[in-house]
Amino acid sequence: MLYPVGMPTPVELDFNPPQPAESARKTDGPPPFESWGRYPAYDAELKHLHWQGDYPRAIDGVHHGALAVGMGRSYGDVCLLKDGTLLQTTTMDRLLDFDPVTGLLTAEAGITLAQILDFAVPRGYFLPVTPGTKYVTLGGAIANDIHGKNHHQAGTFGCHVTQFELVRSDGRRMLCSPTSHPDYFEATIAGMGLTGVIPWAQIRLKPIVSRMIDYQGIQFHGIDEFLDLSSQAAHVEYTVSWVDVTATGKNFCRGIFMQGDHSQAPSPLKLSPKPKLVFPMDLPGFALNRLSVGAFNTLFFHKQMKKRVSALQDYEPFFYPLDAVLKWNRMYGKRGLLQFQYVIPWEHAKEGTVAILFEVAKSGMASFLAVLKAFGDAPSPGMMSFPKPGITLALDFPIRPEKSFALFDRLAEMTREFGGRLYPAKDARMTSTQFQAFYPQWERFARFKDPALTSSFWERVIGGRLGVGGSGR
Repeated sequence: MLYPVGMPTPVELDFNPPQPAESARKTDGPPPFESWGRYPAYDAELKHLHWQGDYPRAIDGVHHGALAVGMGRSYGDVCLLKDGTLLQTTTMDRLLDFDPVTGLLTAEAGITLAQILDFAVPRGYFLPVTPGTKYVTLGGAIANDIHGKNHHQAGTFGCHVTQFELVRSDGRRMLCSPTSHPDYFEATIAGMGLTGVIPWAQIRLKPIVSRMIDYQGIQFHGIDEFLDLSSQAAHVEYTVSWVDVTATGKNFCRGIFMQGDHSQAPSPLKLSPKPKLVFPMDLPGFALNRLSVGAFNTLFFHKQMKKRVSALQDYEPFFYPLDAVLKWNRMYGKRGLLQFQYVIPWEHAKEGTVAILFEVAKSGMASFLAVLKAFGDAPSPGMMSFPKPGITLALDFPIRPEKSFALFDRLAEMTREFGGRLYPAKDARMTSTQFQAFYPQWERFARFKDPALTSSFWERVIGGRLGVGGSGR
């Protein structure tokens, strides 16, 4: 629920009286909390936090570590903790303060971007940065320093966070901003939820006058055309490309370059309708194969009858086409899916992207959703942030252990050879050697880790239960 605005400034906010954290644990059937990729599947104790004071109390007697989680929209194990305690924050979802002049919004960290949009859009504001789904929490957006179609202009989500509170397992509370505890501010943005629990955060929204996007879709053939279009669209706020990874020969690396700006023609700023479609079942594992995905990709490419089309499009299908169908991850089957996302710096971006696309085509595996984009050079305030100037490609595949794991291992090594890195929020496979090469600043980051917090991802890439923790000093 969104509460009325006009509350005190963030450092003076009064929270509801503490309520005991609720606990749920299953001993059979599916785990109580899954990542969006549904792999790996780990059992854990699940507690729901209602108030910032719940965190230190909730970990009393916890021996296998804890981790704050939101909606579980990360794809791999960065939001999982095998046999540990997950502290779900989605019950901490109040809107705390909003300034209609500056666009500064303060909310509890469990509020979703969907809830923020429901409040902000009718008041003439929009998210400064948004990923491809609005069903992520404010805290999760900070912990993974999410990026969107406007990275080349707006940078990451963390660039628009003005302050937040951080609660540590020893009960210490810190107001973090670029000027107050700036080291913890830097470590917590893109800190994968490992530096403490964020009870609330403040972000700066951007003004809009319409729900509509001035959209253009442009067909391209090959990496050179993609790069030319990216360069020509540097002045456009939102750019992203769909690419057909099943096409070979003259159609290799064909795709549709999609760009848009918020329309400046005023129109009604109404609420979005709630999604009504739900993917009904887990598809059989063979449903998404090279033949079926290749046929879909051919139809998708040719549904645009002209090389360039222009349209006025509502922001929902432009930013969140997959959100129209709830639980769409079921189409990958019960085994789930693996997502792979890299960024390769400009020095090797073109050759690296071509080589990786060739490797995918050669493997016979088919990615239903393949997204290609050029990152800009806006620096993130996050110490462990993923984006950097270059090309990023995101691919996802149904899990077929006999083929997909080996392919991902090859692609990760290729990424390392081309000087790139992988996105922890999308990963379920990178090795400790790869992670520490991708993020050489990890040892500095580890000094700010809360000693009570860990994740299956952190243990995989660093090693040992709870990994490394410190005081930050």
